[in-house]
Amino acid sequence: MAKRPRPFVTSRPALDFLYHFIRAYSATFRFTVENERKWMDSLRGGGKVLLCTWHQQFLAAIRHFKSYSGFNPSLMISKSSDGEIIAGVAERTGWRTVRGSSSTDGAKALKAMIENLNRYGLAGHILDGPKGPAGRVKAGVIRLALSTHAAIVPFYTTADRAWYFNSWDTFMLPKPFSRVTLRFGDMINLPAPDHKDDFEARRIELETIMRPGLIVRASRSAPSRG
Repeated sequence: MAKRPRPFVTSRPALDFLYHFIRAYSATFRFTVENERKWMDSLRGGGKVLLCTWHQQFLAAIRHFKSYSGFNPSLMISKSSDGEIIAGVAERTGWRTVRGSSSTDGAKALKAMIENLNRYGLAGHILDGPKGPAGRVKAGVIRLALSTHAAIVPFYTTADRAWYFNSWDTFMLPKPFSRVTLRFGDMINLPAPDHKDDFEARRIELETIMRPGLIVRASRSAPSRG
């Protein structure tokens, strides 16, 4: 059987253009980073760090996350067509992508993430991706943190002016020249669970900590004016 041609949107020229467009677009933001030093000091001192956020907020952080490329960080991304695009951009930002999700090749992808995090010390995880529900922490991040003894570091992005799309997560796109803040939360070190119920307790604990950072909109008109 002949191999199906690759869609143009996931071709190298298209992904190159998208990556440079996102960087140029993000360069218009008046960008502020808060509470980064503590976890960076831990990482440079040999600690392991797992950066976590909600799906709705990851785009605004892409340009700054290029600065972490020297640590060979890893990120799990789904095998969907949208995931192909996100992976192409992430790899051009200097992040190693592991393809898989909770519904497709999850165990294999998690194993690769564990190996990379143990080796290099830094990884990222989108907690409620790729399809939600929004604000729901999935079990994979707990398994990843516990297996590597990595500290979980939540991060959140906000903008004073943004568009919010009519998607499952009310995806946020900061407007050009808006004030964008990337804020890191405190480092979270999860104790190893003594039994199965404790594992679920760890998941709920992380969800409780991070849910206040989820941006909830009263209306889901797409896109709406922030």
